[in-house]
Amino acid sequence: MLKKTQKTRVALMKNQSLDLSRRKLLLGALQATGLVLFSGCEKMFNGLQQNRKFLSLLESAEGANRRVQKFLTGRNKLAQEFTEKDISRYFKPNGNPPPLAMDYMADAASQWQSWRLEVSGLVQSPHSFSLTELKSMPARTQITRHDCVEGWSAIGKWKGVRLEEIMRRVQPQPRAKYVVFHCMDTDSDGTHYYESIDLEDAVHPQTILAYEMNDAPLPLEHGAPLRLRLENQLGYKMAKYIRAIEFVADLKNIQQGKGGYWEDQGYEWFAGI
Repeated sequence: MLKKTQKTRVALMKNQSLDLSRRKLLLGALQATGLVLFSGCEKMFNGLQQNRKFLSLLESAEGANRRVQKFLTGRNKLAQEFTEKDISRYFKPNGNPPPLAMDYMADAASQWQSWRLEVSGLVQSPHSFSLTELKSMPARTQITRHDCVEGWSAIGKWKGVRLEEIMRRVQPQPRAKYVVFHCMDTDSDGTHYYESIDLEDAVHPQTILAYEMNDAPLPLEHGAPLRLRLENQLGYKMAKYIRAIEFVADLKNIQQGKGGYWEDQGYEWFAGI
């Protein structure tokens, strides 16, 4: 019953957010093309949402918006960081609950002794990292606010290895443009969660693969053993339960080609805040 209720809540949240996002983009596109005079017409909204050519225009507009936002904020703009006294007393887990797969539960019971982070794709030196190896690398600690698309936020303390440190060791090839995170949690149809970012965000000082939260090992519900922290974007971009990282030239052959699980459902790929 709990699982069914959770899926219902997620579905409602997804539909509401998708509807708001589409309407916001539609209004913006209408204004840009001089059609705002008709913006009160509900039939036109519905018709445009079914028009493939117009939806393609919206996707192009989202790309332009992403470029403008990055230009205005700067490539290495830091998200606000807080102090110990600001840490939230309760931090609601985002995304899926821990996977129920036997291998995941066995790894958790063994303190992740058998778990490995597989790094592959367009890299000079593919590698498999143990959690111990990741913890032996230079670490970054940051206290930041997590903003969820559902409307809530919380402040937590995170410690992990910078993604740029992983990149130094595997050496992405010149053709690599994106980093894809393959995760262990699945949807009801068995689809594994995945997310992606570009190399600009990958080398951001606050982009880390976190293995600790609030000075303790990362809890299962928060994505143990490893999760992404991408502090300048919304929470749905911060993949949990990471099992592999793949460097790719484009996203067209990854699942439905939109760059992430929620993006395949209609969310924006760049979720900047």
